[in-house]
Amino acid sequence: MKRVYNFSAGPSMLPLAVLEKAQKELPDYKDSGMSVMELSHRSGLFTDIITEAERLLRELMSIPDNYKVLFVQGGASQQFAMVPLNLMKNGKADYVNTGSWSKKAMKEANKYGQVNVIASSEEENFTFIPKIEADMIDPEADYVHITTNNTIEGTAFREIPDTGNVPLVADMSSNILSEDIDVSKFGIIYAGAQKNIGPAGLTVVIIREDLIGNASDICPTMLDY
Repeated sequence: MKRVYNFSAGPSMLPLAVLEKAQKELPDYKDSGMSVMELSHRSGLFTDIITEAERLLRELMSIPDNYKVLFVQGGASQQFAMVPLNLMKNGKADYVNTGSWSKKAMKEANKYGQVNVIASSEEENFTFIPKIEADMIDPEADYVHITTNNTIEGTAFREIPDTGNVPLVADMSSNILSEDIDVSKFGIIYAGAQKNIGPAGLTVVIIREDLIGNASDICPTMLDY
């Protein structure tokens, strides 16, 4: 069997051992007589799968106990809407514009409230990450949004900005689990799995508990954290 080396931004390569295990267990998962794709999401076997996935992610990222881990659909692009729908209590948020994906996040958030661009490198073709100072942040903003790694532009945050009491939200789709991070610096971390940690279709959301339960009235039930 010939395997290629895939260096595209995503979907990324998966370890051969993982693919072979999935192939072997696909018709009959753990002697259940069913494929993993046929299991009820309420079954004990599925609960074991998702519980173990969360346990391992918590271990790898040292996720504090006051954070929830969500496995959701829709890709990181769906989070562009879910974040403002759940966090925009005052109707405004600060965004840092560092590339194509941050622009898409800003465009979506602008449908639900006021987007303040507190820093941008667009005038220089996104060739650098602008420095974020504390006095640039609106203390009444519902959150500050950054994209930690920009695959198209080839830039990344080397220092995580201190946003004080304003929750920091980060799109980490292209660098999650590629380096150690202090999860406690963030209110929300979200990432499409396909670039670093799994197959396309899965999105990981790590959210501080106090940010749950504040969805706007127009937020669809299935998009409420």
